Amino acid sequence: MSDARDVDVALVGAGVMSATLGTILRMLDPRLRMVVFERLDRAAAESSDAWNNAGTGHAGYCELNYTPQRADGTVECGKALDIAAQFALSLELWRALVERGELPAAASFVRAVPHLSFVQGHEDVAFLRARHAALVGSPLFAALEWSEDPAQIAEWIPLVMDGRDRALPVAATRMAAGTDVNFGALTRGMIAALERAGAAELCLSHEVTGIARDGAAWRVEVRDLTNDAERSVRARFLFIGAGGYTLPLLEQTGIPEARGYGAFPVSGQWLRCTDPAVIARHHAKVYGRAEVGAPPMSVPHLDSRFIEGERALLFGPYAGITTRFLKEGSPLDLLRSIGIDNVLPVLSVGIENVELTRYLVGQALLSHQERVALLRRYCPTAAADDWEHVVAGLRVQIIKSDGHGGGELKFGTEVVTSADGTVAALLGASPGASTAAAIMLELIERCFPGRWANMTRPWRAAR
Repeated sequence: MSDARDVDVALVGAGVMSATLGTILRMLDPRLRMVVFERLDRAAAESSDAWNNAGTGHAGYCELNYTPQRADGTVECGKALDIAAQFALSLELWRALVERGELPAAASFVRAVPHLSFVQGHEDVAFLRARHAALVGSPLFAALEWSEDPAQIAEWIPLVMDGRDRALPVAATRMAAGTDVNFGALTRGMIAALERAGAAELCLSHEVTGIARDGAAWRVEVRDLTNDAERSVRARFLFIGAGGYTLPLLEQTGIPEARGYGAFPVSGQWLRCTDPAVIARHHAKVYGRAEVGAPPMSVPHLDSRFIEGERALLFGPYAGITTRFLKEGSPLDLLRSIGIDNVLPVLSVGIENVELTRYLVGQALLSHQERVALLRRYCPTAAADDWEHVVAGLRVQIIKSDGHGGGELKFGTEVVTSADGTVAALLGASPGASTAAAIMLELIERCFPGRWANMTRPWRAAR
């Protein structure tokens, strides 16, 4: 093998996280030399792809799992407020890139689609009323509308109200300024801008096969899957944003901070509407409350999307059980991820979450008619022939050691960095892409503390 080429930054995985990190680093220091390795033949083809990602532009407007209800009936809003602020930061970054000509027109990746929460029954109506009252006082949620009027709700979301029993109380909140984000198009746009500027080299069909310390740098071994040729680079800083494959790659670094982490993969499935007339009657993202025992990423929603310039309508996601870490992964991924450092946390989570596992298996075995029956809770007049089953992306949730031989299953994202700040990785899933800018700014501040302070002093003073 030839000698390794030196780069400042190596980004593993051509998804939204790597694209965002590369973009911000270039803005802070245009002299950086970066390389992006992606095992597939297209950027953003896994978790960031439009068909694999919820695309909601998670802002906390409508996702009820971000606002749990306390035992006394009040609603905890901290997470929704944090996510709303983080999404606003992402919007600010994208807007700046469009104005600089580094991204195409915003309509190519973000569209206005209202965000609604919808519930029925006295108990859930009371919950949603308390949630609205708790959120609307924040400037981030000041425009959040509330209604218990079936006629008003029918104007907002006619498909949801068509054929519904009007004797049952219903309620909805609506954020008209919600969005639908095509994270695949956005990611490819950011990476293309890095390439045009000569700031980064994109290496598609390149699989990382090894990571090891090389003095003060990291040696990254890769294989070109088109010709089986091998190469390597020496990177002063390494970021691993490879979706479900992040954990196995992070473990190769050998950093102490990676110990004790495990992975819990969950597959996603959708029902996709095939009738243009039905698609045209719905223009909203409508979220409800999750079923008892369902994981947070399985909160059902009737979702208007814009993909490749066309309107689409999805319902789901239906969760399922899998041992793969990526759609294009191996059935042995889960087994290979278990080692001496994480076997106890993984086993502990498995024992403690038997009901969750049973739920995921049940979801995976649903028939088409059973899936449509769930859809009819949100779209009572849905015809089975108007909907088809599609497989979405996988989400690999974090299992984290509790420090006492056990483990905890976490639904969220977590940045893992080495003590010297030379390597970082992103684990977990939702809200993920929507909060990429905030996550990557946190990473930069953690890994480049001295340079961060110098580079951002004028920016911070101006704000």
